[in-house]
Amino acid sequence: MRVILAEDSTLLREGLVRLLAEEGHEVLAAVGNAELLLKAVAEDPPDVVVADVRMPPTHTDEGLRAALEIRRRRPEVGVLVLSQYVEKRYATELLTGESEGVGYLLKDRVVQVDEFLDALERVAGGRAAFDPEVVRQLLGRTTHTDPLARLTAREHAVLAEMAQGHTNAAIARRLHISQSAVEKHTNAIFDKLGLAGGGEGYSRRVLAVLRYLGS
Repeated sequence: MRVILAEDSTLLREGLVRLLAEEGHEVLAAVGNAELLLKAVAEDPPDVVVADVRMPPTHTDEGLRAALEIRRRRPEVGVLVLSQYVEKRYATELLTGESEGVGYLLKDRVVQVDEFLDALERVAGGRAAFDPEVVRQLLGRTTHTDPLARLTAREHAVLAEMAQGHTNAAIARRLHISQSAVEKHTNAIFDKLGLAGGGEGYSRRVLAVLRYLGS
């Protein structure tokens, strides 16, 4: 996998470079600000970009805006953004895009190497990968008047796993249920949310749910 990193913390940036190299991935560039990120992608587009949300000079949303610009210019490039906290506005803006191959992880998740690498693989493959805590807080925005209140506890659990980007087979393993049961719960979720016609692709269906949550 060919990767470009954008992280202003030298320690974290160099740590990620070493980790990815040890896993056999090629790091094309490792930069410390959004301007250099956009330049690096323009010169040699990678399979996936890993970018911090907040970067110099203002440390607000430079990284996110660069990620969104990359998605507009080169939708084939996956984008995995990192954030110190759950920033719902940023997460929603990323989730509601039309393109696939996006992810949002908290930086604490990076130290869990297997989860980080799994998320990176999913994003590079055109799927979604969202931090469980991000999903939990987005789901937590709902009220008793929201159609999500119609979901059963098991359907909520399946929806949360789907929103993280897991396949039906992976959800079955993680929840210790059969794959046919996952498919049944999935169909019920989209029926209750009025999203049954949201598209055939898995990632597209996940993003449809998250667009609904962010609306």
